[in-house]
Amino acid sequence: MRPDLERQAAPASGENSVADVLIVGSGASGSVAAARLAGAGFRVICLEQGDWVHTADYMSATPEAELAWVQRWNPDPVARRNPADYPLTGEADVRPVMYNGVGGGLVQWAAMWQPLLASDFKVRSLDGVADDWPITWAELADQYGRVARDLSVSGLADDPALPEMAAYPNPPVPIGKVGMAAARGMDRLGWHWWPGANAIASRRHGALQACQRRGTCMTGCPENAKATPSLTHWPRALAAGARLVTGARVAEIPLDDRGRAIGAAYLDSDGVEHLQRARVVVLAANAVGTARLLLLSASARFPDGLANSSGLVGRRLMQHPYRTVTAVCEESLESWQGPWGQNIYSLQFAETHPDRDFVRGAKWMVMPHGGPMFAVGEYHDAHRLAGFEALWGENFHRAAAEVFGHAFAWGIQAEDLPEEHNRVILDDEVCDSSGLPAARIEYRLSENARRMLDFNVARAVEAAEAAGATSVMVRGLWPTGIGHVLGTTRMGDDPATSVVDRWCRSHDVPNLYVIDGGVFVTGGSANPTATIMANALRVTEHMIDERSSQEVPL
Repeated sequence: MRPDLERQAAPASGENSVADVLIVGSGASGSVAAARLAGAGFRVICLEQGDWVHTADYMSATPEAELAWVQRWNPDPVARRNPADYPLTGEADVRPVMYNGVGGGLVQWAAMWQPLLASDFKVRSLDGVADDWPITWAELADQYGRVARDLSVSGLADDPALPEMAAYPNPPVPIGKVGMAAARGMDRLGWHWWPGANAIASRRHGALQACQRRGTCMTGCPENAKATPSLTHWPRALAAGARLVTGARVAEIPLDDRGRAIGAAYLDSDGVEHLQRARVVVLAANAVGTARLLLLSASARFPDGLANSSGLVGRRLMQHPYRTVTAVCEESLESWQGPWGQNIYSLQFAETHPDRDFVRGAKWMVMPHGGPMFAVGEYHDAHRLAGFEALWGENFHRAAAEVFGHAFAWGIQAEDLPEEHNRVILDDEVCDSSGLPAARIEYRLSENARRMLDFNVARAVEAAEAAGATSVMVRGLWPTGIGHVLGTTRMGDDPATSVVDRWCRSHDVPNLYVIDGGVFVTGGSANPTATIMANALRVTEHMIDERSSQEVPL
């Protein structure tokens, strides 16, 4: 840490006080930690490099909602270019998707709610690949249910493909004509399907209003029916005394002479440098942002990056590679109606099967098909039509007439096994607007994942045809991810092969924790938010229980 940071002071951001816990990142995991810790009486400060997103900022209720996805609400930060975003460089097969702001990626998520499978925690034992988690599904069972209540999840319990779990607080959002059509095909094939669970209120519940089924969830819900931390967790955290500092880009986690974290050095929106001191530091900046920050915090004690004695910080990045199969039907499916989350899902092919040439599996989910621009764009991509003329005039109307309102999509989300060459590193040349090195993404799709996707796409074509599709559109690998970045700071019992322990505390720095998706040992095929938030709750409650034995800087 530079000596001048020791002299900085900014009373407006609370630097004259020492936080009991400093959290970096206000999204899925950071909001859970802030609410629970502040509620237990801890002095909590959270640093968030983005800003608040208000209902008035959403464009979902406007005629130009689909256009908003092109730039202002594009899920890819490289295309979106918000002031809070930082560059992601590198030639990756799949580019990560994220959002910087209060609520993090949950500002722009589709709100699909899915726990991991029990087998996802013991992949090495069952399938001889990757590693087992140091914890089991049962150790998250209670937290899964409690976080689902906090987020007003709507769903139907007792899916036989999942472990037994608590009932959801709300009934599922209607699966609509889209779900009914897709389910018809699955029934004809005898394959598993279940009504989708979504963190979208099907009726007024807690802080959320009832879903109006606009189908534009990804550009924000103007009715506040979709769960985001700004509605579900931050009001409670702030009421309990937590402080949330926005526009705070963290540059380094400095250490004292004993190797304890003393807080975070950050730059405010004006570029002024500050040091916020804390007894405990919790990183919740997602698997890319946290890995980047640890690498930025290299020192003489940790020349390869903070808490990186294992050499695994940034490595084993997993992203859930994704493809879609769209069924176009003659009947009207009203497929512009929401929610944008999963109408139904299937775990038919989510487990390893000895007759297949790959291990592990994929989750399928049915989604609506959006408005006319989305429908035409899907037609254009699936048919590999080139040039502006393919989307203009008669061609536009032909594609819209065929697809708009008549299609549903099976999204196929493949498990991505951890591989050390898939990683986050610091870029040697490109910096963000604060002069900090950008995150460079090195990611190549594995042969196992490629075979898995090909197999599942072929089965999804069968399901679409069984549903009565008049035509089927198949898309290749999505070049931008679906917002699931996992595995760059994995948990484990052995310091030589993991970054944090089973309680997500750094093996190297005893008052430094990581609670975002980076701690995942394997990725499973499920949407990870439920597990990220359940694990954050598990870890923070352990911190509360063990506060008397926590090592802190002098």
